[in-house]
Amino acid sequence: MVTAASVTDDDPDGDWTASGVFRCAPDVYRIPLPLPQDGLRAVNVFAVADADGWTLIDSGWAIDEARELLEGALKALGSDFGDVRRFLVTHAHRDHYTLASMLRREFGARVMVGAGERPNFDAMHAADHRPGSTDATRLRRAGADDIADFILDHPWPQPDPREWEDPDEWVADRAVIELGEPGEEPVRRLEAVETPGHTRGHLVFADDASDLLFAGDHVLPRITPSIGLQPAPVTSPLAQFLTSLELLRTRPDAQLLPAHGPLGRRVHERVDELLAHHATRLDASLAAVAAGATSGREVAERLRWTRREHRLDDLDLFNKMLAVMETTAHLDVLVERGALGVAEIDGVARYQLA
Repeated sequence: MVTAASVTDDDPDGDWTASGVFRCAPDVYRIPLPLPQDGLRAVNVFAVADADGWTLIDSGWAIDEARELLEGALKALGSDFGDVRRFLVTHAHRDHYTLASMLRREFGARVMVGAGERPNFDAMHAADHRPGSTDATRLRRAGADDIADFILDHPWPQPDPREWEDPDEWVADRAVIELGEPGEEPVRRLEAVETPGHTRGHLVFADDASDLLFAGDHVLPRITPSIGLQPAPVTSPLAQFLTSLELLRTRPDAQLLPAHGPLGRRVHERVDELLAHHATRLDASLAAVAAGATSGREVAERLRWTRREHRLDDLDLFNKMLAVMETTAHLDVLVERGALGVAEIDGVARYQLA
């Protein structure tokens, strides 16, 4: 028997990963669900009151513990899975999409994802799809054959097709999702804003009337999101990400409702911090090339990682992979800006001052 969670007001200073149902705005509730990995311990699913039910923004990872906690959270709100009308999924990563896909099979809620994510679904559905293969290709280009070899020798599990069925609707940039009964005055309007970078079709959902932005992984309050980790890569994911951040800076400021981390931040404040962080990383990457580093791997070894200023070799393999790919993304932006030149030598991108 599933036990109902308790409903309390959200505390930005509390443990954001603790289970429960947290009221963060009128008719908006944050529901942290666990993740089966050491880095990010939870994902925030937001339940937004809809006519005779709920719209959920993101869904969680398709594991039994997350499903049970989400069911208990809905029970605390006087509802159950049958009262979920739709899932608005910010992007095609498993901690955001897969539980929605599984629950749709049982209860029929619509699943909606950004139209820009279609190539990622197509890549996962391809007969020759091999998890991690595109990341290995990027790592070899960065001069990190050892990490690429490990990934290919220890492949991630093949995705469960049931968890990655196509959504019911591909949401276009600037589409407005009206919550409420068709033909009646909406109870809330959410504008889908395409913010590629973390993935190619990432969406945030803006409720300007209520001063809220459901930011997914695009703007996180404490960490910087990974860039371009997806089965259908793009040429310059960091350039996309920076452009998307600048776009949000031109929009109305709002309370930040992130997929990972506590509440309490404003969007513009955090966007400014993220832009400043990447400007600093671009400068540091340029300095590393000036000092003699030529590949993404070599530059990453000269930088420091996380707030604890770790060296690259201090990181676990997954985060080492992310660090090398992020470094290469910074170097490619420097090439685009004319600060560096690049040449492919024996399959490795070699950078030099322009």
